[in-house]
This record gives sequence, C-alpha cells and structure tokens, in this order.
Amino acid sequence: MFTIETLTSFLGWCSIINMGMLTLAAIALVVLGDWVAGIHGRMFKLGENELARAYFQYLAQFKIVVLVFNVVPYVALKILA
Repeated sequence: MFTIETLTSFLGWCSIINMGMLTLAAIALVVLGDWVAGIHGRMFKLGENELARAYFQYLAQFKIVVLVFNVVPYVALKILA
C-alpha cells in the first residue's frame, strides 16, 4: 500500500533522475553536437537546421513531461503533507 510519504519520495527521486537525464542530454548535445548531428543526419537524411530543430523540440518536450508528471505532483504532495 502506498502512503503519501512513499509517493512523495518516489516522485522526488523520479524528478531528480529525470532532471539529471535531461541535463546530461543537453550537455551531450552541446559538447558532442557535431558528432551526434553527423550520425543522425546520415541515419535520417536530415539537414543541420532540421536536426537542430528536432533536438530543441526533444529537449523542450522532455522538460515539459518531467515537469508535468514528476515535479508538479511532487510539489503538490509536499504542500499537502
């Protein structure tokens, strides 16, 4: 049986892990951007501008999902408890 404390702890750890993954993905794209873009460009036959847009959309959507499904419920449970 889940308690509010257990669920709060779970969502807190999910938030930390997902924000870490988001940060790692963003850093990887900044540091290894040309290399990654070269691989993805050859795999999917996309130009540099299309890849830049796709990477930005990926990071933006990932951030929104993490905020909506991890951080906001965590904060709401912290307020309730």
